[in-house]
Parts: sequence; structure tokens; C-alpha cells
Amino acid sequence: MLVRRSGALTAAVGAASLAALTCLAAPASALAGPAAQAGSALAPTAGADRQWSSFTVQRGGSVRVPVRAAASGEALLDLTVAAPGTDWAVSGKESAVLSVYVDRRYETDVVVTGDAPVAQQVALGHLDRGPHLVELRFAGERSAPAAKRVDVSGFSLDVHGRSDADYSALRFAPILHGRDLAAYGDANQNATTDTPLIAWHESSSAADPGHTRLTYSIIWSNEDGGTNTPALMARWGRTTDIEWIYAVELDENGERVPGSDTYQAPNHQTLHFQGTYEGDHPQLQTCTSNNNVCDEVDNPMRFFPSALQTRPAGKAREAVMDANPWTYLVMAKEMIREGKIEPPAPGTPSTPEVSDQRNYLYAVVKKSTEGPNSGSSWVGVALGVRLKSGDTVYLSHHEEPSWSLQRDDPAATTVELPTGTTQDDIAEITAHRVVVGTDSGATVHVTGIERGFLLGRDYLPQPSFVSWSGDVTLTAAQPSAVLWSR
Repeated sequence: MLVRRSGALTAAVGAASLAALTCLAAPASALAGPAAQAGSALAPTAGADRQWSSFTVQRGGSVRVPVRAAASGEALLDLTVAAPGTDWAVSGKESAVLSVYVDRRYETDVVVTGDAPVAQQVALGHLDRGPHLVELRFAGERSAPAAKRVDVSGFSLDVHGRSDADYSALRFAPILHGRDLAAYGDANQNATTDTPLIAWHESSSAADPGHTRLTYSIIWSNEDGGTNTPALMARWGRTTDIEWIYAVELDENGERVPGSDTYQAPNHQTLHFQGTYEGDHPQLQTCTSNNNVCDEVDNPMRFFPSALQTRPAGKAREAVMDANPWTYLVMAKEMIREGKIEPPAPGTPSTPEVSDQRNYLYAVVKKSTEGPNSGSSWVGVALGVRLKSGDTVYLSHHEEPSWSLQRDDPAATTVELPTGTTQDDIAEITAHRVVVGTDSGATVHVTGIERGFLLGRDYLPQPSFVSWSGDVTLTAAQPSAVLWSR
């Protein structure tokens, strides 16, 4: 489970359990000026006589929600969103976009990819104690033609003050501007492709005593460039793109060490950040087709996803997706719309092209390698699956050696299976030593399968049915072994 610590919940519109929280009635001045555009409305506040659990933002309009921050700190906004008429799998229906403003200051976009409610958490930056006005505007120029409204529920504000354990992680979290590459659309292209879905932070000790290193990562719905789709499924166990984008060192007082912050630049270079900050938040922009970032920003779209979540120690990065299962649905729908899924056909597991992503076993493997394992020659591992109905072993790397798992971190992969396979059809899971180039003689110890699941009809992960630990040794003389069977 992802670690998601709570702070001081300071404002809410909706559920009865939040009725005791303070909300502020909007002053008349809050309705004046540019924000009071045609079609905008003031959301009713929770009070003694009325409870509100939801509201709707119509195309061409906005909804304003008055709130009060009980303390100064970094603010997070929780909301559950759905956009009837949209479908991330269909061109022209991809998404509806809400732009979030606080006190007339533009903070972030929220890309709503379908009509099923999805819980989102976005950052609003620093808020002072006292009254504020949150406005949700329907961004018509960024939304698909089919998008007419966004239904919002579960609206609440969460402010983390300096005494909160996660304050520093939120204080220095990056703001990510949208991508603007002519080959993939206009300046609003992240509303239809490679959209940022989830952010998280990781904290580790720095070299200097008492110093901390914070690293921030993003999950995008896909990458239009970079690793091809079949290799993504084999080598990474997904077609989303996961990248770290920013890292910073903090001193013993929790302040940024000057010159310590870096970002993942084009060609996966690590460069020192030379850009601008909004408060303490660095501003970056997705600037390549494989979602590397630049520290010069000029795109009108902004993404400020909450970085409150963190990856559990020793887990694969895909654990963040597992904790947010809706990401698998968005992932699959983008592959359908972009024509990256092969047509249904008998025997499709025999080809490397990606089939319906519900045809795969999604697994995480733990292993370690003894001996040299880098350069042009190395030894990897592939997973195999045999069904009860026959002797065919379906391999994760489709017999392409470079698609096997080289890294020794917990590594996610997938195994393509015949259409309609259920977990009860699986007889055994095997591990296979794979040589790339010249055999270095390296020995591989496979010590675990941390999870194994299929996607359901709704493209959401079903419960994991595979859990195995042990120590199986793969060598040139004994290159394969059964890990799990029933």
C-alpha cells in the first residue's frame, strides 16, 4: 500500500462526516471582476441546514467554492471527477479539462478521461491561514468536442503546515507544464496524449549528515517516443511512462541546499536546475516525446499533481500504479485510440505485437545477479507461463533477448496469454535465463514473485493470485526453473 499521510483537513463541501469543518460564505467582492464570467456559479457551502456532496461544472462555466484554511501551509485539493460523454479510447471524446484557480491564480489542470468517477488529488501551493476562493473552470479550448460537463464530488481541502511530516515534500514539489511538440498536436496535446496521471516523492539520506534528498517522479499515460510498445510491456510491465523529473537536497533545517537541485533532461541527462521557482516550487516542462523535461517553460497547460504519495521501500515503481488502479484503465484506452493494439486473432501470443491488454499476466519479479552484467553483453530473466490446457510456454520477452529483465531492482513484466485466459487456467510460472550478446557466465538468483494479476473486463487490476518467495538459481547449465505451480 502506498503511504499517504494525512494533514490538517481544513475545508470541505459535501459529506455529512465533514459537516463540522469550517467553510466560508463568499463575500460579495469575490463575485466581482474577471472570475465572475458568464455561466459561473457559487457552490453552496456545507452548513447547519444543508449538505452538499456534489456539483457540476458545465462547458463555458465555472463553480466557485469558498473555503477557509485553518493554518498556513501547503494545500492539497481532493476531488472525485467524472465527465459524461468522454472516453479516452475514442478520438474526439478524449477528455474534459478543469482548470483550478485559487483566489484568481491559475494553479493546475485536471484532465478527466471518462464518465467513471476517479479520485484525484492536486496541489495548490502555499496558502495563508484564512479565507480563500477555489474556482473550477471548464477549459473548453482544452476539452474534447464531446465533453459537456464535469461532475465533481468529494471536494475537500487539506493543508499541511510546517510541523507536518510531509511538509517539505510538498513545499519543494515541482510544477509541470504541458508538452508542445508539433508532431503530436497543439499546445494542449497533454489533454489527449501522454497526460501526467500521478506524482510521488521519495526521501533518502544525503551524503552530508542531517541532509535529505527528495526525488519526485511522474507517471504519464504513455510515451509517444522512446521505448516501443511491445518492449514496454516486456521490459517494464506496462505502457505508461514512469520517470523521475526533479531532485533536491535539503539541509538539517529543511531548506534547499543552493545548487543541489537537478532534473532529468532530454536524453535522460541529469542537469542542474537553472529555471524559475513559484515560491519554492520549481517549474519544469515536458519537452520530449519520451517525457523528459526542460527547465524553460512556455506552455499554457499546468499540471501540479500532489506529490504526497510515496513508494513503499523495496517495491517496484509500478506499486504506485497498483495503488491507483484507474491508471491501468487510462493506459489501456490510450493504446486502443492510438492504434497500438493488434486486431484480435487466434494465436496472437505468438507475435510480439501488443494485443488487448486484458490478455496479459502482470507480474513483479525479484532477482539478483552474480557476475558482470552490463555493457553490450549481459544476462537477463524472462518469465514463462504454461496453461493447464497444453505444453506451450508463453514468454514475457517474446524470445527477443534484449526485452528480458536486466535490472536487479524488483522488476515488473507481463506475459501475453491467449484471449479469454483466466487465473484458474494457469498451471505454472517459470523463470528463464536469457543471454544478450556473449554469455558472461553470470548466475541469476530469482527470489520472489511479488504480485501477479490479470486485468478485468473493465481494464482494472483483479486481485493478485500469485505470491512466491524462495531462491532459484539460473545458470548456463540450468537456465530454467519452475517458480510457482498448482
